[in-house]
Amino acid sequence: MKKITKIFVILIIILLAYLRVVIYPQLDLISGFSAKSVASGHFIDNRSLETIQKGDNDIPKVDWATNEINETNQFVTSNVYGIKERKAIYRKGLGATLINDDFDVNKPYEVPKRTKISTNLPFPYGNLEQKDTVFKNIDYEKLQNAVNNAFDIKGEKNKRTRSVLVVYKDKIIAEKYTDGFNKNSKILGWSMTKSITGTYFGILQHQGKIDIMKPAPIAEWKNDERKNITINDLLHMNSGLEWEEDYGKISDVTKMLFISEDMTKSQIDKPLVGKPNQTWKYSSGTTNLLSGILRKQFKTHQEYLDFWYSSLLDKIGMNSAIIETDIAGNFVGSSYGWATTRDWAKFGLLYLHKGNWNGEQIFDESWAKYVATPTNTSNGIYGAHFWLNAGGNFPDVPKDMYRCSGYQGQMVIIIPSLDLVVVRMGLSEEFDMNGFLKEVIESLEK
Repeated sequence: MKKITKIFVILIIILLAYLRVVIYPQLDLISGFSAKSVASGHFIDNRSLETIQKGDNDIPKVDWATNEINETNQFVTSNVYGIKERKAIYRKGLGATLINDDFDVNKPYEVPKRTKISTNLPFPYGNLEQKDTVFKNIDYEKLQNAVNNAFDIKGEKNKRTRSVLVVYKDKIIAEKYTDGFNKNSKILGWSMTKSITGTYFGILQHQGKIDIMKPAPIAEWKNDERKNITINDLLHMNSGLEWEEDYGKISDVTKMLFISEDMTKSQIDKPLVGKPNQTWKYSSGTTNLLSGILRKQFKTHQEYLDFWYSSLLDKIGMNSAIIETDIAGNFVGSSYGWATTRDWAKFGLLYLHKGNWNGEQIFDESWAKYVATPTNTSNGIYGAHFWLNAGGNFPDVPKDMYRCSGYQGQMVIIIPSLDLVVVRMGLSEEFDMNGFLKEVIESLEK
């Protein structure tokens, strides 16, 4: 009996040690993720707490959190079993931001100035409904079956698709939403936001205001070998800098997104572990560093805030879009872009048309080729803040396909050879995008 008791005590000690050393430090991240997710989903897209907890937050460990929404003051608090409480506030124009105890909620803040251009045109160059267009080369029954197959049968939670939109020759030829979502629902793109962030460098280059081949303007790098890292290297995720992109534990990326006050600084202090332009490594820290570089291009914070909308999002009619900011006022360009499915498609169409939007050139035609050209050492899977199919990872899809891609299978697919843009938003990485695209492509009869 004593031996059994001793073993039991040892097991309890081991369990407590595991909880203290492994689990307890993660609670800040868990409650932080939950508070931010609830605040964004509720105040940006008007989702109920129940919908968010059953959908967006039904992730292992994140579902441990208890959440409370304060409608009057527009904030959310979350904790895990009563400890490690975190708070996320919502500010119109800036979205939801995780804050700490030092944050002054009464301090005045600047917001982007938005402009909604009324064109009285149908999608994509306006927000009116399109006139019915029938393409003789499309098998519409086969197309609709492909779209229907992208969604779960009622009662299942496998594919977890929220929306699908197929645009062919600028015309919507298929569109479907799961229950509770529609064409006006704003959906988080996660890392699809990276492609938006990268695009601003193409816009500045088109305006003659930046040279991406020059060294990145980072003061901390001027006196060591990092001084050779160019903006071009950062856009290609090919800087050689150390970074850990692991969302399942305490890592560089989770500390940045759920702990850092200024996310643009998260990668600045990292050492080189490879050579610039020779060491590809996917990094959300790199994208937020680029957001910080963008901020330095403007004399005032207001100009920085306005530029993200006036030069791109509002200019192409992505009026539903919002990029959320961190505590320091930087756009979280790596992860926190929201928009309707149709507005995400507009971004894809901008690239399909090589930067030309209804007659206006937003960025040089060559920029579309630039972002879709494989990065050194990426094995054909990555360009400049876009994912590629040059390496044939999607075997049943043309190799000229490139895409914006985000956590849980958010994708804007661009296939120039087929004049096709496809958007899929959802909650599962297991979604068979290759199989879905294969069926869509087969419905376009040659």
